[in-house]
Amino acid sequence: MFAASRTLVTRTITRQLIPTFTAVHSIKTRHLHSDGIAERVERILAAKTKSGKSYDDLASELGVTNAYAAQLLLGQAKLTPNTAPALKKSLPEIDDIDIQAMQDDFPMRSFNDEILKEPNVYRTYEAVTHYGEAIKRIINEQCGDGIMSAIDFYLDVGTTTGKHGEKRVVITFNGKFLPFIEQVADDNGAKSPRS
Repeated sequence: MFAASRTLVTRTITRQLIPTFTAVHSIKTRHLHSDGIAERVERILAAKTKSGKSYDDLASELGVTNAYAAQLLLGQAKLTPNTAPALKKSLPEIDDIDIQAMQDDFPMRSFNDEILKEPNVYRTYEAVTHYGEAIKRIINEQCGDGIMSAIDFYLDVGTTTGKHGEKRVVITFNGKFLPFIEQVADDNGAKSPRS
């Protein structure tokens, strides 16, 4: 009897939670990919596939890093007017409306939490979090009290060959150092007058 009631409770909870999770996930997805951005990304990635070009090929033709080339196609970076003609030449299957939209839209630089379940992503995340304290201490030791910018920032993904002939992944983060400031009251142009 206990097992039967536990099964009933489990089924009831599952029936109540799954639609809620699905609705929340659907709202998140719509928010992140509103105004046809998901469809545009799909068209652009199809054009890349049809071209047979790699992200390294695109990076070379656009004059950007391979990670930035990928970010452009994924709608995570804004296409500049200077780079737009090179992208059109590199991937002629992308229509002019999409090229213009890539220049007009301000990217939603975010991610769906579900991506953390993808092995490449969670292993990279794990590496950064595992080494995070060591990275912080070395940055502080070499640069002072501050952080690495992820805005004035370059990311490149490549490979090398290990001493046993194995392929190895090399990810380079190159970010401007931003020092924390001493918050001197007289330097605060936005301060409220004290009463």
